[in-house]
Amino acid sequence: MTEKARGDTRERLLEAAADLIAASPGEEISLRAVCDRVGVRMPTLYHFFGNKEGLLDAVVEHGFELYLSAKAAQESSGDPIQDLRDGWDAHVAFGLANPGFYTLMYGQVRPGDVRPAMARPTQMLRNLTGVAEDQGRLAVSADQATAHILATNIGLTLRLIVLAKPDPELSVAVREAVIAGITGVNGDDASKRSALLAALDYAVARPDVLGEEETALLASWLRRLADVSSR
Repeated sequence: MTEKARGDTRERLLEAAADLIAASPGEEISLRAVCDRVGVRMPTLYHFFGNKEGLLDAVVEHGFELYLSAKAAQESSGDPIQDLRDGWDAHVAFGLANPGFYTLMYGQVRPGDVRPAMARPTQMLRNLTGVAEDQGRLAVSADQATAHILATNIGLTLRLIVLAKPDPELSVAVREAVIAGITGVNGDDASKRSALLAALDYAVARPDVLGEEETALLASWLRRLADVSSR
């Protein structure tokens, strides 16, 4: 068997396991059923994964790899709060598109089991909330904002998987409630403040457009306006 064929077989086994998990969330999956779906014998599965626990751990790892690949493909808007919104939507979309992987990634947890694979997307989120905190745009600490977003984003996604259908209005409502909670700003004010800060960033990055003195004055005005809009 070539390396490519071995890789394809391993991935097909992972996908088959994820599909079976999605079809019967919370129930035990049969290793024989996984093998039957792929058309291989049990020794092949044992060769790649050792046992059922090894298979499930590999499914989790593979799920996070897919998730991180999707996250890496996202372009930043330049605004950390908007990036938090986009990240929320991408998280929900991934869960609904990959319920089998997601159910294992976030739905079946063990106390104290914080896997390295789970830590990577959490750190990406923490980096974003850290930028927002540095810009003075959070009403809570970056760590607390990260915890708020994770808890609600995961809970909502699992709920939508259980319902087996998307609910964009619910997702947006919960998302905006969380954003308002961590920023201390309601939706309308948040949009205004975001626009002001975007203008501030643009002006400060290009002092030659208005001149250094004029840019400094504009920056002072924009900061004052942004502070007022956050009250």
